[in-house]
Amino acid sequence: MTTSPSQDSTAGIRLEPPVVYAVPLVAGLLFHRWQSVLVTPPRFAKPIGIVLVLLGFSLCVAAVKTFRREGTSPLLDRPTTTLVTNGPYRFSRNPIYLGYTSLYLGISFWANSLWPVVLLPFVLWVMHRAVILREEAYLQGRFGDAYSAYCQQVRRWLGEPRPDARKNVDR
Repeated sequence: MTTSPSQDSTAGIRLEPPVVYAVPLVAGLLFHRWQSVLVTPPRFAKPIGIVLVLLGFSLCVAAVKTFRREGTSPLLDRPTTTLVTNGPYRFSRNPIYLGYTSLYLGISFWANSLWPVVLLPFVLWVMHRAVILREEAYLQGRFGDAYSAYCQQVRRWLGEPRPDARKNVDR
């Protein structure tokens, strides 16, 4: 039997997303000190890294400001009181995690280290399984049809096809 989340419930996520990103990043950078493998030619590393860090930081700040403007908390240990669908949430259902991913890649490039980049698929897998799926189930239970409609309009990640795009199958 499924019940709707109460007004004071949360998604029950036990892993803090910044930690999910930070631990493999630090491990990769430490491994880089032991066995250096470059991700790009040195002259490109720092400029690419700086752009990605600035982009990621800006995206995180914009997403958090949007949450605050809507009167709800971005913190996972607090209930979500409003379904946020504006600001960066018009383009992605997970702009904060996109920001974290950009920061992660930016630091990896800035350090010119391949090891954190190699660990990134693991980070994204953990985020998907332990955080995003739980958040989505919570939001579905909390906001029902409004959340379903939002999911039909907005991608989870930017690289995914639009949920409402019709696939033409010519047979």
